[in-house]
Amino acid sequence: LCMVDMECVVQGIIETQHVEALEILLQGLCGVQRERLRIHEICLKSGPHLGTVASEVRLLCDLEQAEPSWTVIHAGGAMRGAGAEQISVLVRSMVESKTSKNALRMFYTLGYKLDHELLRVGFSFNFHRGAQITVTVSSINKMLKLHATDEAMPVTPGIQMVEVTAPATAETYAEVASAVSSFCEYLAPLLHLSKPGISTGVVPAAAASLMSDGGGTTL
Repeated sequence: LCMVDMECVVQGIIETQHVEALEILLQGLCGVQRERLRIHEICLKSGPHLGTVASEVRLLCDLEQAEPSWTVIHAGGAMRGAGAEQISVLVRSMVESKTSKNALRMFYTLGYKLDHELLRVGFSFNFHRGAQITVTVSSINKMLKLHATDEAMPVTPGIQMVEVTAPATAETYAEVASAVSSFCEYLAPLLHLSKPGISTGVVPAAAASLMSDGGGTTL
């Protein structure tokens, strides 16, 4: 299955001590049960011989499944122009496809290099509220040794990342962006959500580092 479409996304950070309150709020707003999250993410970047424009792909392995399943994702550049500036969410192209565990070897053969890998641990809510919205709350962990998910250490202890994403098309992105913005207003008492790469207010240095390390990423 391969999907070539767009997605709307906003991100924010929250102190771990407030995550329980956020979960209770999300439970009430969404009306669905949370899903446990344990994602091994491998970020690959293309070598120079693959073209002048650097390419980045992410391989995601869902470790919560009895049989780990792999997904490959390529997130394109953000939509630009006057229309994009007026929207409070980031709109970008997205290609997502299920793949086999041999995908890593294939990308290495194509000339891609390992840029970094992460382990995301937390939970997500998937629901419909004007659009199909996913809210992900997770701690970002770095591996001390290659692929050693059992030895992953938090990038920013005490701080977790929040992402709100929704799939869209060229015809529906404005409507989807509006739905995401409206939903985010309900979360405003607990955290501020903004376009990836845009930090507002006072953000601790560690949190700023977290947003830049995992900032371009979506589950």
